[in-house]
Amino acid sequence: MLGKAVKTLLLGLVCGLCAPAQANTTANAAPAADVAADGAGGSAAAGKTRIALLLPTLSETFGPAAQALRAGFMAAHEREPDGIEVHLVENADGAQNVLTAYAAAQAQNDIVVGPLARADVAVIAKSGKVDKPTLALTQPEASADADIALPPRMLALGLSIEDEARQLAAWAGAGRKHGKAMVIASGVAWQRRAGRAFAAEWQELGLEAQPVEIASSGGYLSAAGLGQLKKRLQDDKPALLFIGLDAFQAQQVQLALGHGLGHQVYGTSQLNPWSAADWRSADKRPEMNGVRLVDIPWLLQPDHPATMIYPRPVTAADSRANPDLERLYALGIDAYRVAREIALRRSEFELDGVTGKLSVSFGKRGYRFRRIAQPAAYQDGVVAPLPRTP
Repeated sequence: MLGKAVKTLLLGLVCGLCAPAQANTTANAAPAADVAADGAGGSAAAGKTRIALLLPTLSETFGPAAQALRAGFMAAHEREPDGIEVHLVENADGAQNVLTAYAAAQAQNDIVVGPLARADVAVIAKSGKVDKPTLALTQPEASADADIALPPRMLALGLSIEDEARQLAAWAGAGRKHGKAMVIASGVAWQRRAGRAFAAEWQELGLEAQPVEIASSGGYLSAAGLGQLKKRLQDDKPALLFIGLDAFQAQQVQLALGHGLGHQVYGTSQLNPWSAADWRSADKRPEMNGVRLVDIPWLLQPDHPATMIYPRPVTAADSRANPDLERLYALGIDAYRVAREIALRRSEFELDGVTGKLSVSFGKRGYRFRRIAQPAAYQDGVVAPLPRTP
């Protein structure tokens, strides 16, 4: 099992703990012809497109995450290698290290995939030296007073907890004309951001959102806070709850409430602690029945045509897969597939990805990237996929 510090770092990479995600649409990219033809198109006409995979494999902090993503990327390349050369460009921690590695990646390749760490994406985005199509694997770490805008040839593909929260709000609010949502989080940064994203989308629908923060320590929610929450639910009678918590904390909430609110509860992918295969031997959580969430098809639907064609990472026989590393492996698969589409000079496309339904377009108004995650719910004590929402 990975230590708590490493798990926190992985959560930061896959779920947007360290910086708020950008909106799905960002109008700051170059027109499609500029993006596709700048490097990638010319190389494709002459031979193979060269893709640099820029990862912090030399970093003690991000090394495990980088290796998981690299494995997924190469698994996708092995399945569709025609016309593509992949070159690993390694970097260590530090702004100058990533700038040097990125300069080398651009000089010797047509498309750059990476970097992976948020601080590194921010450094490159602010450098003014993004000259070739670059697919960042996370959102840039925000500055103290503002988000960082991506330069014209950079597109961010990272998994985002805020995007999940917005999708959940749209799902829960569809067709509603009134209804209060109680938005629950602890003081952890990513939970607050998930809660804010849900509340903002809920309010865009003309509905009322009420934030509630519960103190926590060591993963345990305050008993007094849970008691106060139960009383507020009895008094306010909200239409639903959004739980911006992890799976263990959400379980505490459900046990504390104890009056069948499952069908009214929504939460992010962090409510799902296992893959579909590992749920077969995991302890059931019947108190979570009815809780709805979104996650990636890679974890929820191993038999789906979009996921079953790729190999699974090897896990020791006596252990379960780490879901955050699995999400990064899946992100690597989809990152390769998006890069390949760009190498083929496709400026607008959709993919049935292992991280969700992906749509990408480049045009005069900039780029558009959207990921729709897979809806799911706790049924019979385990997480099971649901039909996709519109």
